[in-house]
Amino acid sequence: MHYAYKTENTCSTLIEMDVENGVISNVKFTGGCNGNLKAIPILIDGMKAEDIAAKLSGVTCGRRPTSCGDQLSKAVLAAAAAEKNCGAD
Repeated sequence: MHYAYKTENTCSTLIEMDVENGVISNVKFTGGCNGNLKAIPILIDGMKAEDIAAKLSGVTCGRRPTSCGDQLSKAVLAAAAAEKNCGAD
């Protein structure tokens, strides 16, 4: 299932990904720090949403209370929840 998440308080504005059985792949960021946001998807490809969230939740960027990594943790959990709800129909 393809999922898109609108970020808050980060330079990136959107995170898109695919989720299948709670496993995340094909993550793409719109905006943000180009190099970092190319590396993160490579590092997390094929990981379970819960494992990604456990590693990245709470990471901040400068004075901001969040970061692209923190927003990704929220996005993958939301994607996994949406996938579960989609299958519940």
